[in-house]
Amino acid sequence: SVPHAPMPPPPLPERTRALLRHARAPECTPPECAPPGPAPIAFAPGQPDRQAFPFPLWAKLLEQDWRRPAWPMAGAPPPSGHPALRQAIAAHLRTARGFDPAPESIVITAGVGQSLSLLARITLEAGEQAWVEEPGYPGIRAALAAAGIHAVPVAIDEAGFDPATALATAPDARMAVVAPSHHYPLGTVLSLQRRLALLSWAQRRQGWIIEDDFDGEYRYAGRPLAPLRALDRAGRVAYLGSFSKLLFPALRLSYIVLPPPLVTVAQAVLPQLFTPAPLMGQGALARFIAEGHLATHLRRTRLLYAARQKSLMDAADRHLAGRMHIAPDSGGMHVVACPDPALASTFDDNAATAAALKAGVRVAPLSECYVGPHRQHGLLLGYAGTPHHEIDPAMRRLARALEAFMPRDAGARCPAGQV
Repeated sequence: SVPHAPMPPPPLPERTRALLRHARAPECTPPECAPPGPAPIAFAPGQPDRQAFPFPLWAKLLEQDWRRPAWPMAGAPPPSGHPALRQAIAAHLRTARGFDPAPESIVITAGVGQSLSLLARITLEAGEQAWVEEPGYPGIRAALAAAGIHAVPVAIDEAGFDPATALATAPDARMAVVAPSHHYPLGTVLSLQRRLALLSWAQRRQGWIIEDDFDGEYRYAGRPLAPLRALDRAGRVAYLGSFSKLLFPALRLSYIVLPPPLVTVAQAVLPQLFTPAPLMGQGALARFIAEGHLATHLRRTRLLYAARQKSLMDAADRHLAGRMHIAPDSGGMHVVACPDPALASTFDDNAATAAALKAGVRVAPLSECYVGPHRQHGLLLGYAGTPHHEIDPAMRRLARALEAFMPRDAGARCPAGQV
């Protein structure tokens, strides 16, 4: 008998195709490129130090929380999150970030993508526009696409996101998604003048600002500017935070500080849209914050990460001089390595990323953070999760892997926006 030809798969809905187009985040590397054995430690972006977190203490807090849990917590988890965790976050933000939210305005989510998707669904109609930073974190565009919102890229410059450029690009937009404290991936800090201009736009337009403060806790030089939420007097800023980079990624706990006008509607629709964030670690995290362990952990890791950035810079001077250049950053957990200008037009950071991975070093391509046709190429190097003793050997391996891509002459510089 003649075998039947396989049936073609059914066509995918446009919303699903949009999600697939944006599914490749810069931290991710195709698994087929990965070498066998343990995953490389250096220089994976977005990874905190795996030894710095006090896991024995965390185990005790978990045991205390679940030895005899209250039935309302174990039986029917509250959709907005554990009340004690919401109170602890409010107290932490009051001390660390300079604004005083009501615990009732805080919603615990399972990630920044869920936070953003929720906000987009309750503030905008499907098909409306939202400004996003160009370059920026691809997960933001994916979350907006899942909510049916059209993300409009707005190119940043040395002062960060420019509201005037955004208005000229998409005057009808009613949402702006920005990371003013430390832009991803270039590290710019949004100037006070532009912060005030953005807040003024939101008030006039009755629009919404989503402030992504993903690593605002890590600043190593100078005084940080106040978050947009601390400057907001019109109730137009939603503040997003996450514990995945501060503590450990598997925790999968983030939060939103909602503007007052959105609190009631978010609490009403949240159970209809999303599964609540996992409750297992929320009580332990509340204790971790309230007992001062988070503040201690942040003080310790700020010193640790600042020293690791310096070690990475020193190693780059030894092994990448004349081929790539890395500008120091006043905050964050990664830096950007830029190719020599003579090679910038032909350097392929995706190919360089694959070559580095074969050499046992995990980096991420800068170009994947762009959505428009004009893309800078470079490499994102995370240092927070790379032990000191790994930095120099890993930089040597990276330099050898990049031999085929790099010219010998000096004179490198970073793309516009890197500080």
